[in-house]
Amino acid sequence: YCNALLLKVTFPNTVKFHYRTSLCDGTVLDDSRTMGGLSKPMELILGKKFKLPVWEQVVTTMREGELAEFTCDILPPGSYQLEIWAMTDEEKLQVIPQIHEEGNALFKSGDISAASEKYYSAIACLKNLQMKERPGDDHWIKLDLMITPLLLNYCQCKHLLGQYYEVLDHCSSIINKYDDNVKAYFKRGKAHAAVWNEAEARADFAKVIELDPSLETSVAKELRTMEDRIREKQKEEKGRYKNLFNYNSKASATASTVSSVFLSTSPSLKLKTYIHSTVVNELNCQLYLYVTTNK
Repeated sequence: YCNALLLKVTFPNTVKFHYRTSLCDGTVLDDSRTMGGLSKPMELILGKKFKLPVWEQVVTTMREGELAEFTCDILPPGSYQLEIWAMTDEEKLQVIPQIHEEGNALFKSGDISAASEKYYSAIACLKNLQMKERPGDDHWIKLDLMITPLLLNYCQCKHLLGQYYEVLDHCSSIINKYDDNVKAYFKRGKAHAAVWNEAEARADFAKVIELDPSLETSVAKELRTMEDRIREKQKEEKGRYKNLFNYNSKASATASTVSSVFLSTSPSLKLKTYIHSTVVNELNCQLYLYVTTNK
């Protein structure tokens, strides 16, 4: 049970109130009039994601001077979390591992988009803290080392979502700072392969083997996949051009036939025949035949 006495409402969104919370059997948990031997009211700024949001829900239904009683469900510890923007720097650092684990769980469950949002949220939080530090200082480097694995996980999500150029940008930013990061080279190599940058992909995969020879099997698999895709693409292009040339040859033969038949079937007329072929696109050829009679 929650008992609340609303003392004062200060424009536009600050309230002061006394409260007492108890279990259904009457056991008192908290009482603002007796805590610490003081009778100090609770002060609440509405809309700031207070740690016990139930109070905000309660007092917004009350009038100044009103005494009210409410029955509330008790949430398990840790079930409510402040919005990151409302946290202190210390709270942000403490919550990062939790967000990281939530992202991992979503990734394993197959919800790649939601996982990427979790990783992004953690990265943004750490970047915000990093902006307060001098680049290269110990704390700045510590934060950057926390950002890197999150950014690699984020890149993995973006690769699966088909956003390869974003993967290239982020992995390159990691490599520029940590040129021995094997995972960054591996993920960038896969992204290069996905966008047909064969030479760049091979260079990144070669660097992966140089840094960690135990990944040679994984690299060989990625190279085979890339080579199979390239062969399939070349095969498709070859077939497309073959069809184009065959169609053009047929169109040319048709134009010649039309011309000879038209002239031979009208020997008594003096005909001027103009044949003009125009290729509109690789699969479409139009034939224009203009005939005038010279009397």
